[in-house]
Amino acid sequence: QAFLAQRQVECSLSPAEALPRPPLHIAKMGMKYCAAYLMAVLAGNDSPSAGDIQKILESVEAEYDSSVAEKLVSELEGKTVHEVIAAGKEKLKGFGGGGG
Repeated sequence: QAFLAQRQVECSLSPAEALPRPPLHIAKMGMKYCAAYLMAVLAGNDSPSAGDIQKILESVEAEYDSSVAEKLVSELEGKTVHEVIAAGKEKLKGFGGGGG
């Protein structure tokens, strides 16, 4: 009965209420900072700075938060994009997928 009661509560929640929320800095970052970082790498800058990210985002009139850009740059410092992507692919292998 407790299981059924829990399922009813879960089903009555909206999708936004049912999913756990990511930490604020991740939710705030979105994908635009990562995309700007990757654009800079594709343009030949192997180690973009927060200023590089700022230039890219401001060129399309997007909002910019220096603390978010600096956090991203600091977490990627000393790593290549290829290493980060490869590590992410390895982590995703355990999720499985596909149909039945």
